[in-house]
Amino acid sequence: MTVSLSFAGESLVPLACGGLYWPAQQTLLVADLHLEKASHFARRGWMLPPHDTAQTLAMLIDAVEATGARRLVCLGDSFHDRHGPGRMPDAARGALTRMIASLDWWWITGNHDDASAGTLGGRAVAEVQLGPLMLRHEAEPGDIQPEISGHFHPKVRIATRLRAITRRCFAVSGTKIIMPAYGALAGGLDCGDPAIARALAGPGAAVVREGSHLLSFPIAALQTADLA
Repeated sequence: MTVSLSFAGESLVPLACGGLYWPAQQTLLVADLHLEKASHFARRGWMLPPHDTAQTLAMLIDAVEATGARRLVCLGDSFHDRHGPGRMPDAARGALTRMIASLDWWWITGNHDDASAGTLGGRAVAEVQLGPLMLRHEAEPGDIQPEISGHFHPKVRIATRLRAITRRCFAVSGTKIIMPAYGALAGGLDCGDPAIARALAGPGAAVVREGSHLLSFPIAALQTADLA
């Protein structure tokens, strides 16, 4: 069963992997892949599991195949730093370049990677308007145009009587969607953090895909629960 989110008159499908599919535009949106994060830290002597790029690309390939997307938009910080494309293992580079060649591929520039991902193909832009929606890396609270962005890596902590569960989520307000980080090692920021509240520019909800359902939690209620 397809579950969709109505936003700015458009029907968008949040995916469990953290992507957002826009059927009317045959477009898959993802944010904050942070490819080659492990190799970035390895060069500084901090050893992380080295397969983050392969894992993230495998998830991305699965999402493209599942949705049938013809366009893919990466909403910034696709690499953990601007030298990341040069550190990619040959197998990962080959898989990514084949994907880029088979799709209408857009790189939105981020604060980590700037336009470096564009060296692999596709087109790199600071921001772009697609239909009624502005696509950019970081939300602009003062812009009232409906917008989809990344940057903040929202996650939500859901407490039950028996345990607390932390999940990546979409932070959604009347004019903003902030995408969860797609990268395997990207981490997250609690959606109740003041930085996310400011970026949403209004009352917001944490939206989680759970099987064939979308779960929505008012962020203000989550903040109140944390204070209780």
